[in-house]
Amino acid sequence: MIIIYNGNGKGKTTAALGLALRASGYKRKILFAQFIKSPKSLTGEDKSLKTIKNLVHKKFGLGFVGLYDDSKPLKDHRKAAEAGFESVKSMIKRFDIVVLDEFLGAIKGNLIDLKSALEFIRNFPKQKDLVLTGRTKYSQIINLADLVSEVKEVKHPFKKGKMAKEGIDF
Repeated sequence: MIIIYNGNGKGKTTAALGLALRASGYKRKILFAQFIKSPKSLTGEDKSLKTIKNLVHKKFGLGFVGLYDDSKPLKDHRKAAEAGFESVKSMIKRFDIVVLDEFLGAIKGNLIDLKSALEFIRNFPKQKDLVLTGRTKYSQIINLADLVSEVKEVKHPFKKGKMAKEGIDF
C-alpha cells in the first residue's frame, strides 16, 4: 500500500511512528527515513527508534529549511535530501515498509524533484508498503495512494507563544 499522512496539523510523524511500532510487533522490517530533520538534533523518537530491532532509522537533512537560525544555503539542504533519497532507493529491497517522513515537505521546499518522487512512487515494489508524511498535498501523489489521512490543525499552543515541549513535540 501507499499511505499518506498530510495536512497542517500536528501528528503526521506520530501516525507514521505508530504504524512502524505496530508493524514491528509482527517482525516486519522497517526503514524510517526522515527528510529535513537533522541527525544533529536528538529527539525522543530518535531514542525510542533505536530500541526496535527490526527498524533502521536514518535522518537525511540539515534541519528545518529557512526557519529559526537556518544559515545553510538551499543548495546544501537540497544536496542532503537528494543524497538521502538515493540512499533510500538503494535500501528498499531490504525492507517490508519504507516510511519517508517529511518527504512531502522536501518536495515542497524544492529539495526533491516532484517528477523523481512520482517516478519512485509509481515504481515502488507492490509487495511492500510506502508511507509518506508532510504538510503539503500533491494531487498527483494522492492519486497514487491507497490510504490518505489528513491531519488538520484546530488549535495549537505555538500560536499562543508556547514553545515545543520535550516528549510531546520532539
